[in-house]
Amino acid sequence: MWNLRILIYTGKGGVGKTSVSVATAMKCADRGMRTIVMSTDSAHSLSDSTEVTIGNTITKIAPNLDGLEIDILKELEDNWNEIRTYIFSFFASQGMDEISAKEMAIFPGMEFIAALFYLDRFNRNDEYDIVVIDTAPTADTLRLLSFPDVADWYFQRFYGVLKSFVKVARATVGHVLSFPLPTNEAMKEFEKFNMRIRDVRDLLINPEITSVRLVTNPEKMVINETMRAYTYLSLYNLTVEALVVNRVYDKNAKNADPKKLREQDVYLRMIDEIFEPLKKFYAHQYTLEVVGSDATRRLADELFGNTDPSAIYSKENPMKITSKGGTTTIRLKVPFATTDQLELYTKRDAIIVDVGQYRRTIALPLGLYGRSVSSAEISNGVLAIRFKEELYATKKGKRTARGTKEGDS
Repeated sequence: MWNLRILIYTGKGGVGKTSVSVATAMKCADRGMRTIVMSTDSAHSLSDSTEVTIGNTITKIAPNLDGLEIDILKELEDNWNEIRTYIFSFFASQGMDEISAKEMAIFPGMEFIAALFYLDRFNRNDEYDIVVIDTAPTADTLRLLSFPDVADWYFQRFYGVLKSFVKVARATVGHVLSFPLPTNEAMKEFEKFNMRIRDVRDLLINPEITSVRLVTNPEKMVINETMRAYTYLSLYNLTVEALVVNRVYDKNAKNADPKKLREQDVYLRMIDEIFEPLKKFYAHQYTLEVVGSDATRRLADELFGNTDPSAIYSKENPMKITSKGGTTTIRLKVPFATTDQLELYTKRDAIIVDVGQYRRTIALPLGLYGRSVSSAEISNGVLAIRFKEELYATKKGKRTARGTKEGDS
């Protein structure tokens, strides 16, 4: 059972994700919740925002509030040493120099995966109530959030083959290969790694535990990227529950530029319309940087007032599977996606959905194995994939569909 509440803040670089993340965490801590804010951006800025030196060990920021900046080199040494050692030795065997081989042993996005693995520890030891994750800019975060789903799919299909190959190779050609074979310990660590990845995937798609909040600014380019992020996050079955509109110019401020205010009003109306019915929080553009506890608390008060910043504003799961009259439909929320962006591929046990530059492989339930798709269409931001009724028997002149009983409606 999970006792944690997890809030993931993401958005275009420079929109103020770190300030909003720290403000949320500080507000939670001030309300008595045991809170930790974690940075998965390789260019960490938690220390700058909090004015507390935060490193790769959990550091106390304020009462009820800790911070952590993920150091992937330390994580590899502490938790995945066998995997790191094998990858390093593999690249070194191919003539790569030591420094380059060590760099290649670090996969893109492992900071985020390491952060997610911390959640199991926090829950098991009942260390925290709230975890706030400050992520890298949108594009990097989207790739990372898709990793658990993709990794598990490939592992299920190829790990058994790899295990058999290694076993045979050790007994036959292992001594003449130009690259080292993984040790038994490394293979076990790979398997353990995947089991944890599956737990992470289940955790991420549980809307009662994990919520994604998008941070945006009232600017055209930022809004467009926020729309794309919403589409792709939903594609990966992640619940986007709220939108933070940051750095809004104050109409009552001295020397306010009328032209900028008029332009901003257009974008604020656009945000209000296109992101309906998402919960929205607003914060003004500050004349000084939001640094230190006083400025951060002012931001938190402006965003949340007296409300609970960890409240759940949506429990909608972006993917739903329904069956009626022998027809099974997978409905996947993909807001703002258009038909010309969509490509769909089918396999016996999976469907592959491409929306723009992002791809998701969806493992099918056993009842859908081998069934072909009868239609796929986008309507009102929802992709509906319908599977043909598959006939497998004839009884007294009546056809019976797989997965249904004769007489079902």
